[in-house]
Amino acid sequence: MIEGKKVLALITARGGSKGVPGKNIMMAGGKPLVAWSIEAARKSKYIDRLIISSDDDEIISVASAFGCDAPFVRPSELANDDAITYDVAIHAIDFLEERFNILVVLQPTSPLRIAEDIDRCIECSLSTGSCVSLVETDKSPYWMYKLPTESSMVPLLQSDKAILRRQDAPPIFMLNGAVYAVDCNWLKRNGSFINDDTVPYVMPKDRSLDIDTHDDFEIFERLLKLQKS
Repeated sequence: MIEGKKVLALITARGGSKGVPGKNIMMAGGKPLVAWSIEAARKSKYIDRLIISSDDDEIISVASAFGCDAPFVRPSELANDDAITYDVAIHAIDFLEERFNILVVLQPTSPLRIAEDIDRCIECSLSTGSCVSLVETDKSPYWMYKLPTESSMVPLLQSDKAILRRQDAPPIFMLNGAVYAVDCNWLKRNGSFINDDTVPYVMPKDRSLDIDTHDDFEIFERLLKLQKS
């Protein structure tokens, strides 16, 4: 709880993954991938209840073993490739009889976020109703182009002057998927986690890994070895 507001944390982990089948319960750093998010959430100062939304019995079993509630099985229509996180979140909020003021969505594919990241996003969300985590991108869109035809190229972003050196380009940030913190009523009113009032929370690159491929798993293992050394 924070400032009298009850906080619900929701881990979203569907069973179907075309890129890396079963990735949410693949062993990474000596434990299932989903366990990393559960353990970070359980260390939060503000989270009152932690639940998982999944359509997969094995994921639910693993999450429960690590101390995460599983009050329901996610409906199949919210577990296909077309399902969006907003709908999954609203389903979870409406399913529970207990009412919460703030929702925190945690994707299991962001295992390096820590409790401090979660808590800072919750704190920042109080001012406007929404806060999301970002990371500075290595690939500046100022050097990206669209190709209208095979023989032409157009800058993706327009600039008043040519940006020829990397240090002259303004910093650009992208969502890293680690933390979404939002007022529950705000979420329902806006139909999205983000609008013009959303507060950014910038995370360092070494905690912003998003695991989506087998190569990402290997990078994760290497980072863990470096931390130990």
